[in-house]
Amino acid sequence: MSRKSAGITRSKTARKTPMSADEGTVRVPAPGEGKRGEQGYLGYLLRQAHAAVRLTMERTLADLGVTSPQFAVLTMLNAYPGLSGADVARLTFLTPQTVGVIIRNLERDGAIEMTPHPVHGRIQQWMLTSRGATLLKACRERVIALEKRLAGGLDAKTEASIRRWLAGIAADLQEG
Repeated sequence: MSRKSAGITRSKTARKTPMSADEGTVRVPAPGEGKRGEQGYLGYLLRQAHAAVRLTMERTLADLGVTSPQFAVLTMLNAYPGLSGADVARLTFLTPQTVGVIIRNLERDGAIEMTPHPVHGRIQQWMLTSRGATLLKACRERVIALEKRLAGGLDAKTEASIRRWLAGIAADLQEG
């Protein structure tokens, strides 16, 4: 089943998006333009920014053989050693199934190892190996450069305000 283009589904009088030279195709605005800019919904703008950061991170880490979800898993296991797969999924905003695949791959590559929980034998706890710590260090150097690019042009006070705002959104909306 083919999808109808936006130019086909709208009447010519109701059209709000400029048409390109090829009448019938709608020109998609670039990031920063129209609803993809300051007039856009905050939620959309956050998602758009996240997508741009994730794509840049994927490209930055590609030659290390690490994806951004793998980086998130390594980061959380470094910060909180001994997490279960379910805990990692919650902290990284990934599905348990996705985390399961990531954990199997990282374990196969020797970056993490499993230890049984001391009380609840069915719970598997994950920790970085020395190989995983070395890999994470290489990833972090690149991600820190990306973070500096993200914060470029912000003074320390503005950056702190933005960080507080973003963390506050997560905490506030998580409660609801």
